[in-house]
Amino acid sequence: MKIDVSIVIISYNVRDFLIRCLESIAAQTTQLAYEIWVVDNASSDDSMLKVSEKFPHVHQIISPENKGFAAANNLAISQANGNYIWLLNPDTELQPDALETLVLALQEDPKAGAAGSLLLNPNGSLQSSCYPFPTLFKETWRMLWLDKIIPLASYRMHTWDQNQPRNVDNIQGASLMIPAAIFRQVGLLDPGYFMYTEEVDLNYRIQKAGWQNLWVPQSRVIHYGGQSTRQS
Repeated sequence: MKIDVSIVIISYNVRDFLIRCLESIAAQTTQLAYEIWVVDNASSDDSMLKVSEKFPHVHQIISPENKGFAAANNLAISQANGNYIWLLNPDTELQPDALETLVLALQEDPKAGAAGSLLLNPNGSLQSSCYPFPTLFKETWRMLWLDKIIPLASYRMHTWDQNQPRNVDNIQGASLMIPAAIFRQVGLLDPGYFMYTEEVDLNYRIQKAGWQNLWVPQSRVIHYGGQSTRQS
């Protein structure tokens, strides 16, 4: 069976969020064929037992140790069968048509190498989900709070048209879809990044290879944020 999208989720002791995420995927209305891969980074909260009970079709990879985000994603990406790989955080809930909208955006733009969703806070407000690529100057500017005056290290996303995709530098990895062919061209995530910044590196490599990164506001995803890292 031809698989259009492989959804890859990395889980670490976030059982309840993971179950809600999987439920939101199941609620999507789409003609696209998709598969789901959950990589468990040595959780201790019986996450995968619950997944087996409620979602027996989900592919599971259980790591005996916490490999971090990049390395765990690579385990699933290397086995995935889809034409598109959707990196999705377990603390997300998809809104209607979130999946299909990302695929359509990539199909309609021949220059697109990655597409990310509009992320929402749990209260429905806009969450920052894409940024200019960092430089030493921009990071210094940001840490001095000068970005509040002239935004060089961030985007003023609240001013953007939420009905049109937009070319950006870096897309947050909470909801990031990339054609499998792009991974074959630029390589997988760099496991040297244990947690955070790995998608900055990946987005940068995609752009350097001549592709564009798209923010797709029609694809909406609630993101609770930091549910795994706040445990450590």
